Amino acid sequence: MTGPGGVDRVIVVVPARNEEELLPRCLSALAVAVGEVGGVAVQVPPVIDVVIVLDRCSDGTADVASGWPMFASISTNGGAVGVARRAGVRHLLPSSDQFTSATWIASTDADSAVPPNWLSAQLAFARNSVDLVLGTVVPDDGLSDGVRQRWDAQHRLVEGHTHIHGANLGVRANRYLQAGGFARVDEHEDVRLVSALRDLRVSEIRTELIPVLTSGRLAGRTPAGFAGYLREQEAEALP
Repeated sequence: MTGPGGVDRVIVVVPARNEEELLPRCLSALAVAVGEVGGVAVQVPPVIDVVIVLDRCSDGTADVASGWPMFASISTNGGAVGVARRAGVRHLLPSSDQFTSATWIASTDADSAVPPNWLSAQLAFARNSVDLVLGTVVPDDGLSDGVRQRWDAQHRLVEGHTHIHGANLGVRANRYLQAGGFARVDEHEDVRLVSALRDLRVSEIRTELIPVLTSGRLAGRTPAGFAGYLREQEAEALP
């Protein structure tokens, strides 16, 4: 049994579309984060399940995923990140009665790398009755100097930040269900979920303690998404 706010199960959902190049970085980082939870001696560690959602992949992403047998993988044909995230959650929590307050849902992306404390910090917040954790992202070295300067000027990665990223989000499962889950959309499924959770007045924290490294590429896998935002920054940085 867990105490108030405690978590005895964690599920991690990783949508992936044609990410054979960056998926190894993602899964290596997740393995470290999972291991750190097991090393925390304050309580019995929760059961942790990770699922990679292969969404319309036409490259070697599935082969990469198969090299990590400790993580599950499923295939979808939705062609939308919201569909993929939602399918991943439902794969690991197939019935409504599994969406309990003692289950935690963590979301990241296949082109991203979580920090070692990514899960352990979320669980610490959960033990203090937080229902929603919103973390930050930091682009990797793929940005031009102009875009990097604009990024640094416009993003103060501090406690209480205003950002919402599906690549760095955690939510208590019962609250996720009450909010309707990830919408079946091409983009902004994370923003929609957080809006619905805020309508429920859940307890949230916006933290910079668990920054996720994400791809700085300008050609993304969704119509807009983070790559679309970076393209806008690139255009505005041009003389």
